[in-house]
Amino acid sequence: MLKGQIVKRFLQIVIVLFGVSFLSFLLIYMAPGDPVRAMFAVSGNIPPEEILVEIREELGLNRPFLAQYGSWLMKCLQGDFGTSYTHGKPVAQLLRARVMPTLQLSLLSLLMMLIMAIPLGVLSAIYQNRPLDYIIRVGSFFGISMPNFWAGLLLLYIVSLKLGWLPVVSAEMGLKKMLLPAFTLAFAMAGKYARQIRASVLEELKQDYISGARARGIKESTILCKHVIPNSMLPLLTLLGLSLGSLLGGTAIVEVIFSFPALGSLAISAITSMDYPLIQGFVLWIAMIYMLVNLAVDFSYNYLDPRLRKGA
Repeated sequence: MLKGQIVKRFLQIVIVLFGVSFLSFLLIYMAPGDPVRAMFAVSGNIPPEEILVEIREELGLNRPFLAQYGSWLMKCLQGDFGTSYTHGKPVAQLLRARVMPTLQLSLLSLLMMLIMAIPLGVLSAIYQNRPLDYIIRVGSFFGISMPNFWAGLLLLYIVSLKLGWLPVVSAEMGLKKMLLPAFTLAFAMAGKYARQIRASVLEELKQDYISGARARGIKESTILCKHVIPNSMLPLLTLLGLSLGSLLGGTAIVEVIFSFPALGSLAISAITSMDYPLIQGFVLWIAMIYMLVNLAVDFSYNYLDPRLRKGA
């Protein structure tokens, strides 16, 4: 039965990817502007119109929409996502080069977020409607409300310029270069997750088995650590999956602020230069990542929640 579900979900992924590729290709085709002119505008040297026409013919940009899409789709099925107009390299190669920095930044920001959100959410639930709870809720509200670019600029100004703890710009890829952008992303997510954890813990504390455990004389700390916290973390799996998918798709504003070479900054440069193959490849990457992460989250419930394994 599980095998049938996996096959069904993978068929759904294929259908959705086909729909996403068609719609994104159509929108790019209908977008105003000339990608060939944009390609030469970067260098500031635009050749005569005759040469531009030849380049459009060579790239196939003067062909009908269905002919362009069909040719691109057939190449995609063979693993060829085209060649970037501005970089002159295969799109797959450019995306692969940015995947590892994006993955490292995403995992580090999620780790920072969990380190902040779990203790805050649990404390807020334990001290419900007390001063500590109000302080945490107000702080989480500010975290959710503050835009990433504003938090990033503040951190850059205070930590790098004023305190000098971390470099403003670094050519070397390492932990120091990732700390500020990762913390900027984690700060906004921590507020949302702290509220969600608080609600989950409060809901779990109302369950009958908690009253039974207290009646049997089990310590409150044991109840909290062995039962309440593990069970209240299960609903967060879906949120974590969505957050990971979003982070792996690139966080363009934060990456641009901190000059971090990941997928988001690559997408921004592709859009500004009208690099159609790179934009199309990036859109497919985001769609595929979201669906695969959600698929992994859905099936992980079967292993983490005993009630689902028993068919409850």
